[in-house]
Amino acid sequence: MASLSKAGAALAALREDLTGDVFAPGDPGYDEARTVFNAMIDRRPAVIAQCAHEADVVRAVRFGRDLDLHIAVRGGGHSVAGSALGDGALVIDLRRMHEVTVDPVGQAVRVQGGATMSHLDRAAEPYALATTGGRASTTGVGGFVLGGGTGWLDRAFGLAVDNLLGVELVTADGSRVRANTDEHPELFWALHGGGGNFGIATALTLELHELPAFSIAFLLHRPEVGPDAVRTFREVIRTGPDEAGGAVLYLTGPPDEFVPGELVGKLVCATLLTYVGGEEDLRKLAEPLLALPHEAETVGPMPYADVQCMLDDPPGLRNYWSAEYVTGLPDELVDVYCARANSMPVPSNTQHLIFPQGGAIASGPAEYPVPYRDAPWAVHPFGIWADPADDERAVAWVRDVRADVRPWSTGAVYLNFIGDEGTDRVVAGLGAENGLRLAKVKRAYDPDNVFRFNHNIRPV
Repeated sequence: MASLSKAGAALAALREDLTGDVFAPGDPGYDEARTVFNAMIDRRPAVIAQCAHEADVVRAVRFGRDLDLHIAVRGGGHSVAGSALGDGALVIDLRRMHEVTVDPVGQAVRVQGGATMSHLDRAAEPYALATTGGRASTTGVGGFVLGGGTGWLDRAFGLAVDNLLGVELVTADGSRVRANTDEHPELFWALHGGGGNFGIATALTLELHELPAFSIAFLLHRPEVGPDAVRTFREVIRTGPDEAGGAVLYLTGPPDEFVPGELVGKLVCATLLTYVGGEEDLRKLAEPLLALPHEAETVGPMPYADVQCMLDDPPGLRNYWSAEYVTGLPDELVDVYCARANSMPVPSNTQHLIFPQGGAIASGPAEYPVPYRDAPWAVHPFGIWADPADDERAVAWVRDVRADVRPWSTGAVYLNFIGDEGTDRVVAGLGAENGLRLAKVKRAYDPDNVFRFNHNIRPV
């Protein structure tokens, strides 16, 4: 560590040089700057540098290296593990860098590293274009894409990394690097699922797809209908086109206008069928679901960017999530999944999801470090609650879901869906056969493991 006099002088120089703001403990605004989406994360960085452009990022990295600080990177701040923060670390906060530039002719988009899904979706919407995004509008694009990227459009357009055309990166020594199929191709491969291990993504370029219409069928069922809803949804996906997607989920009935009053605050089962196309074809697909007993429905066209907001949760709640990718969806697994909903914390913002893969996910490039690609279904317990007194119960429920479905698990996992679950789970999320190759890339671009507040890949 640097001496106090050196650290003080370096911090003063950083404040002077940076276009953006710099916060240290005790500064007004420090506590607000270190607040992230998951209220369970309470860490105290040494310095937070809110960068306004790439030159700020380079300057901040060099400051951190001069003082021998580990570096955390904040994009959306949505990571359940709190990877945007580190105790005693330098946080490079990219939130001011959220510009999105759409090339409608080339069907591509350049997204700065601090942009959220909402920034991306709304910028592409006027051109009837879209790319695979997460299932929440507040998710940061950078972490989402570099971690693999699964969302409502993935069966039609592939995982987010399948649409990655290039990354602009600031590496651990402050160098600026462009990674694509022609420049730094090995690094570009590693960025297809290896996350923020190799540098700071100041911008990403993604392929866009035509999306002239998007439609949904969103139905609320009483929980006892859940097993039939899951089985019916399973068959709709099995026999339907790749343009169909969505999820079945248990949740607390929200206080929305279309929800019957007697279901507000109670456990309900919801089916969400999404469709890349118009209402007429969606209704044909949804006929078996609409035939099931349900208490409320919303069926028809809806802008994709609006659908992205449907399951948004407010910041300031406590979060614990996990996932298991499964080999199939037999009736026994359906029954196990549905039964576990009965012990779900209710009322809360917790969601108990099961969603399909297949389609363009399964047919995408097999060489990337995203080993969950081949699993046909995923179970995603998404614990969100307000009261710290519920921590033990909520975390135990998420772990119980995993334990219930583990007999059907492929062993692979999407790392953006989990917190710190140990080294073995990181390996499961990257693929054991990719480990040495990723570690060599890490050694080349971050030999000192400066970027370690993530699902960490250690340099060889």
